[in-house]
Amino acid sequence: MSLPTELPREHDLAALRFQAAARDLEHIVRNIAHRYIAQQVPLTWRLLHAIEAEALADLGFASRHDALMLGLFQRPGGLAWPETDDAVDFGRSNALPAVFAFAVSAYERAAQCAEEARRQARRSGPTRRARAWGG
Repeated sequence: MSLPTELPREHDLAALRFQAAARDLEHIVRNIAHRYIAQQVPLTWRLLHAIEAEALADLGFASRHDALMLGLFQRPGGLAWPETDDAVDFGRSNALPAVFAFAVSAYERAAQCAEEARRQARRSGPTRRARAWGG
């Protein structure tokens, strides 16, 4: 039996751990966001902060990843975002904390799906209702 010629380097393993944690957190955030999307709650700054707090407090997430990894997803204290009931608008910025980016992405995807459903409904025209007596 021969050993691989090159063992994975520590930074390669760290990158894989980070990717796994990011996928895990994205899944958690999407589940939280979809609860609000299903209730048609608009994405406000206050809701975004609540989603972030709930996701980062998820016990499953905390138990699956070490403290150092969890710290990588904490929003730096110097980044202050509004905590109002105004609609979220990042303008053209793409430098978002991970949880914010995942939540915004979930809301954008839901809006796209809703728009596509509206287009499909318009294309299919008015639905003809069948009469109970078959006529």
